[in-house]
Amino acid sequence: MTSIMTAPAPDRELAKYKYYEMLVSAFVAVLMVSNIVAPKFIAIGWLRFSGAQLLFPITYIFGDIFTEVYGYSASRRAIWNGFFGCSLLAAISMIVVALPPSPDWPHQQAYATVLGFVPRIIVSSLIAYWFGEFANSFVMARMKLWTNGKHLWTRTVGSTVVGQGVDTILVMVLAFGGIMSNTDIFRAIVSGYTAKVLYEVAMTPLTYMVVNFLKRREGVDAMDVHTKFNPFAL
Repeated sequence: MTSIMTAPAPDRELAKYKYYEMLVSAFVAVLMVSNIVAPKFIAIGWLRFSGAQLLFPITYIFGDIFTEVYGYSASRRAIWNGFFGCSLLAAISMIVVALPPSPDWPHQQAYATVLGFVPRIIVSSLIAYWFGEFANSFVMARMKLWTNGKHLWTRTVGSTVVGQGVDTILVMVLAFGGIMSNTDIFRAIVSGYTAKVLYEVAMTPLTYMVVNFLKRREGVDAMDVHTKFNPFAL
């Protein structure tokens, strides 16, 4: 049986893990799809949800897994990968929408309506995502030390309560301020935040399964004892 490593996995060692790169790729894909579908809002009674609600909460579960298994530095690398991927999506969307359409292509307005809003959504979500994800990973790592690696559910839920709170408030205010009424923004913040936290709680058994599987197969269980939590240290 592979021995468990209790120190964080150094960046140079991440490549040796079988599942880490696949998880990062899936994380970035989920993040980018979430940003594309975010402009549509869904009404369920009094509640208002962005289309991103279907997938975006999963990115925080990914963040919990990265931090819990591989350590804060691994989560930091994944967060920056997502940041650069979504930045590219924003830049290309702006360029393609701005380029003159072919005279025989009648869908420019519809295309601009859908993708023309993506850059603002992505810029806003990148700011919110950056603060929210790093808050989530920091709380997750610190709580692991406080609980001595026990009671995983307290860390996954506790970090989500903080990270999603930061993310939800920032993204709604920055992305939809001046477009939606303050009442609708408040309603969306309350609806989205509540749903994201409940989502995390409901997914806790699956998070346990994935974390335990990865710890066994990868032979790592990071404890960020001497970690420097500088988000810019790539």
